[in-house]
Formats: sequence, structure tokens, C-alpha cells
Amino acid sequence: MIKTILQMTWGNPIFMIVVITAIWFIPGIVIRRLVEKQLIKKKKLDQEKRIASLYPKNEK
Repeated sequence: MIKTILQMTWGNPIFMIVVITAIWFIPGIVIRRLVEKQLIKKKKLDQEKRIASLYPKNEK
């Protein structure tokens, strides 16, 4: 029974297309989100540095 189900699943071209597509795109989506978070964090830090240079703190 299990062997028959596996043969039907792996032999199904539509299922294989879905599996291969998922394996291809999911890592790209994950990496893109991580890079976006890093980019947003870097932009925020750069903005803070630029604002700090416009308004220096008085060291007394």
C-alpha cells in the first residue's frame, strides 16, 4: 500500500513540478527577507549617524 502511494506520488509530474519549484524558490525567499532586514537596519543606522552629525552633542 505504501509503495503504491509513493509510486503514484513520485510518478505524478504535477507533484514533481510543485516540489522542484518549492525547493527552488523557498531558499531565495528566505534569503531575500534576511537581506531586506539587514538593509533596513543599515539604512536606519546611516540615518541616525547623519542626524547626529547635524546636531552634535556638547561635551562639557
